[in-house]
Amino acid sequence: MSLTLAAPARHELVVKKSRFLGCVEPCADRAAALTRVEQLRAEHPGAVHVCWALLAGGHSAANDDGEPGGTAGRPMLDVLRHQGLDGVLATAVRYWGGVKLGAGGLVRAYTDCIAQALLTAEKIERVAQVELACELPYDLEGRLRRLAEQHGAALVDVTHSARVHMRWQLPVTARSAFTAAVDDAAQGRVAWARSSSIASP
Repeated sequence: MSLTLAAPARHELVVKKSRFLGCVEPCADRAAALTRVEQLRAEHPGAVHVCWALLAGGHSAANDDGEPGGTAGRPMLDVLRHQGLDGVLATAVRYWGGVKLGAGGLVRAYTDCIAQALLTAEKIERVAQVELACELPYDLEGRLRRLAEQHGAALVDVTHSARVHMRWQLPVTARSAFTAAVDDAAQGRVAWARSSSIASP
């Protein structure tokens, strides 16, 4: 069983006048991680480094952002791995304090700011998700939306043409009960497309 985070958690650490703003948060993939890192760069123009580490869908990445190799991204990644997390991005924004910390000091600072943030983070079980697509007549849309709410299915997309086309995301474990309830209510008037497994939230 792997765990992810319910919401972002943060911790600020000051070491010899350098400020480390650590954050851990749910993250689906590398593209989302890179977008978040660019947001942090924009939010902290005075920072000297924005280091990060990602574990998502069995893939990992670590970036030292100019710190000496192996002193920032990799230690943060090790913290995520040690806690059995997946679908999580760890970031650390560093403001230079004028005193060099040395390789050992950097590893400790980056490790600590992420480990401390994780102490306050709510960890939840990472449940595999599936995406379902279907088409149906207009008069069934309201009923399908109600059934989706009852079964924990989130609407991803809807388009209206000759018929209504809807895409849903829900836990794999809820798929059979949801489709059975829809088929029963619709009496054969809902056409399902092939489903696809997707990354967990």
